[in-house]
Amino acid sequence: MRTKDSATTPTTIAVTAPGPPRTAAPAAAGTGATVSGTGTAASRNRAAADPRTRGTLLAGLGVIAFSLTFPSTVWGLESFGPWSLVAVRSTLAALVAGAFLLAGRVPLPERRHWAGLAVVACGVVIGFPILTTLALQTSTTSHAAVVVGLLPLTTATFAAVRTGRRPSRTFWMAAVSGAVVVLGFTLQQSGGSFSTGDLYLFGALLVCAAGYTEGGRLAAVMPGWQVIGWALVLCLPLTAVASAVSLSVEPVHLTAHGVIGLVWVALGSTFFGLYVWYRGMAAVGIPKASQLQLAQPLLTLFWSVVLLDETLPLAAPVAAVTVLVCIAVTQRAKS
Repeated sequence: MRTKDSATTPTTIAVTAPGPPRTAAPAAAGTGATVSGTGTAASRNRAAADPRTRGTLLAGLGVIAFSLTFPSTVWGLESFGPWSLVAVRSTLAALVAGAFLLAGRVPLPERRHWAGLAVVACGVVIGFPILTTLALQTSTTSHAAVVVGLLPLTTATFAAVRTGRRPSRTFWMAAVSGAVVVLGFTLQQSGGSFSTGDLYLFGALLVCAAGYTEGGRLAAVMPGWQVIGWALVLCLPLTAVASAVSLSVEPVHLTAHGVIGLVWVALGSTFFGLYVWYRGMAAVGIPKASQLQLAQPLLTLFWSVVLLDETLPLAAPVAAVTVLVCIAVTQRAKS
């Protein structure tokens, strides 16, 4: 299954990329489609639309996985210290990713891609987990949602600078509006105060946006699971040593919640979530995929009520409707 995934990604790019008719024909044959000169315009339009639809669904799955990260981290902190949780989380994810890469006999990335993989590793494998875990020692999950509320706008900005693409004015207006709604909602619920935890959160916002942008760019030239896989493996020597040191220093009190939280942030958020997220970004583009994350803070609030017994703010339904409108606008706007 994994080998097929790796093989089908170039096929998808070949179908959706503009080019002469002779390029599209082999791609269709590779997917089992009937190749002839009599294909209808409707079938061609469906073939072109399917990758974007799949990309939106994959990015949406990534958002759902990410929305569970903060509650799972809170659970994990019941059993592990902050440094132990982050180090063991990354080590477990790296071991799983390495097993997948070995099983698929995936060759090493080209030398020109290693710098980008290092940015992904520093941003989403090391930086974001460390900063958010430290923040969640004093901040609630609803307060920490300010990070993911502002992340789409920050990612779109990083992408515009990195790739040279300029989204439309409508896109930016909807993106800024959604970010303002989420930020205002979160700060209103927390009393509008900023603390040391907030500094950790804003730092996490910046490094994660950089990692998302670079990962989305790399996912256009290699399968998304290989992007996060190689980034995790790149960090393995560091995280393995950090795991051994932190576990010997910080106390460990194993509980069911703690183990479940660790497993989810390692395999659900770090590996599976980033795998589908990068595949989605490669299909629909970094700016549009990033706007799906406007729904993530509200999903996190929902999980906080269900898993952590936090009280759901009364303003949440109003914010949810407004955010969903913003998402709809950004998905329709040209980028």
